[in-house]
Amino acid sequence: MDSLELWGGVECTVNRTATGYRDQVRLSGHQDRITDLDLFAGLGLRAIRYPVLWERVMADGRTPDWSWSDERLGRLRKLGIRPIAGLVHHGSGPPHTHLLDDGFAAGLGDYARQVAERYPWIGDWTPVNEPLTTARFSALYGHWYPHARDEGAFWLALLNQIDGTRAAMRAIRRINPAARLIQTDDLGRTYATLVLSDQAAFDNLRRWAGWDLLFGRVTPHHPLWARIGSFGFSDRLRRIADDPCPPDIVGVNHYLTSDRFLDHRLQRYPPHTHGGNARRAYADVEAIRVLDPPPPGLAGALREAWDRYGTPIAVTEVHNGCTREEQLRWAAEAWDGCVTLRQQGVDIRAVTAWSLLGSQGWDTLLTRPGTYEAGVFDISDGAPRPTALAFLWKGLPTAAERHPVAHAPGWWRRQDRLIYPPMPYPVKTPPLREAHSDPVLLIWSRDDALAQAWSEQCQKRGIAHYVTSCETHDGEPQPDMATMLDGVRPWALAHLDAENMADAIGLAHICLNKKVASLHLIAGPACIAQNEVSLPAQDDVRPPTPPGALLIPWEQKGRSADCRSDPTLMDRALDLLIDGQDGLHDPVRSPVGSSRAVACSGTTIPKIADSIATRGRRATVTAAFGNSIQT
Repeated sequence: MDSLELWGGVECTVNRTATGYRDQVRLSGHQDRITDLDLFAGLGLRAIRYPVLWERVMADGRTPDWSWSDERLGRLRKLGIRPIAGLVHHGSGPPHTHLLDDGFAAGLGDYARQVAERYPWIGDWTPVNEPLTTARFSALYGHWYPHARDEGAFWLALLNQIDGTRAAMRAIRRINPAARLIQTDDLGRTYATLVLSDQAAFDNLRRWAGWDLLFGRVTPHHPLWARIGSFGFSDRLRRIADDPCPPDIVGVNHYLTSDRFLDHRLQRYPPHTHGGNARRAYADVEAIRVLDPPPPGLAGALREAWDRYGTPIAVTEVHNGCTREEQLRWAAEAWDGCVTLRQQGVDIRAVTAWSLLGSQGWDTLLTRPGTYEAGVFDISDGAPRPTALAFLWKGLPTAAERHPVAHAPGWWRRQDRLIYPPMPYPVKTPPLREAHSDPVLLIWSRDDALAQAWSEQCQKRGIAHYVTSCETHDGEPQPDMATMLDGVRPWALAHLDAENMADAIGLAHICLNKKVASLHLIAGPACIAQNEVSLPAQDDVRPPTPPGALLIPWEQKGRSADCRSDPTLMDRALDLLIDGQDGLHDPVRSPVGSSRAVACSGTTIPKIADSIATRGRRATVTAAFGNSIQT
């Protein structure tokens, strides 16, 4: 096998609801920044999942506008990054069609022909992203257009997308016979109590339906044939089986919430997790929050996909909407897991850094405005800023040194992940990486309560740290900072109560000399500018800020020093420190929103609007939504 490739992807969903379309490319600002592509190239990407979406190019369904795609695809070609062209991404086409429309598949095939004629040099295609997931959210749970909520509509939406994929690839291959189909979908596994074992078995069969159809496996001998056929689709199943369109690469998307656990004991779980089928009510929760030890997760999904199809695999989305160190750990674990599986003979071709610019509104399943999750780049300040993820992803293919916080186990590997009564899971899981004696974060403060608050937040985030006081202890003076840095050897210092700018900068110079990053919370008032803040010089003299020093003024109008221990602001400051940011910053301001610790630490329960689970692509909805279908 060739070396494992690094791919990237812009969250580019254009989904439709009763209130209209939501376009992630516009929400991220990428619509107006071609320079983003040069930033992506700097990561060393070999390929990028990129939108040439039906809804965007042919907004009226008739007249194509190629100007944006021409410019972007041309730039990608010059940069030497292969585009993987996406034609529908959680969408349902322009306004004249939708997933239940008889003309959807033919219309997508015709659009694919036009795209291939204009860009015959594109070799990799994903005509429809995650068809099974999109069918569930649009036609089974009713979240997206056309808002259907029954099983027959679900199968129709899936078949229309599969036929659309087949029609698109036929049209593309007439122009480029070597074109490859990279077919993506979310792949999670359902676990359950013995009472609900039939439901789990059905869920675990249904998750393969999109790929099985494309591979031509849904024949009269397939366990889903009779069920799908009972809705009047037998003839369509025969046509698909007789003329399959097997993927050249199986694209596996897997999130920390993709694996689910079903439990009939409702009293163990909060009401927003309650759902059911026609026979029984049950709770539907994240398996990672209840199974002990944790399930195999991504590594298990990849092994299952390889055993089932024996076809090359790519991990086509790796993203964790969480605090920065957890994002680093998830990306590193995904990459390392793929390297290990390749050594065991699994043909994994690539791992994809997804949500390069972050994403907007997945905590509401894109049904209304929601929270911004930072990605490889953070656009909270209006322009892409590389986060620590950018440096990690760039270095993974060459086994470059990783940030110290990346080596610790993620929250999904720690016992505090369990927020429900644990259920024993007697199956081997991938082993943890060997423990590292990595440098710690040194927390330094004269305020014991403040230092304790920061220590507790670091503990929740799994950030190794050491707390010391600025004051004397038992009558003995503390060693000076240079001596302390030599003794502790931290990767960074968190100085929580700098008296003024001069105090902060003086200490920052000591850290610079020791090659240690530093965070300084400054007690004095300040005026915060739009991006980097600018403090008025004291006595017209202000020493320059040393490189590697992150300065955060806290006492401002309407803000007290007590906010230094606010968890949200601590998270923001820690994220900036991990990202290697320096200069003056205001962690309070977050114009677009920020990726706070929702569903990150084991001590917090995800806030789920309308009973929708975030980014696992699995809705924990009420029985009326038809969440799962009993066999």
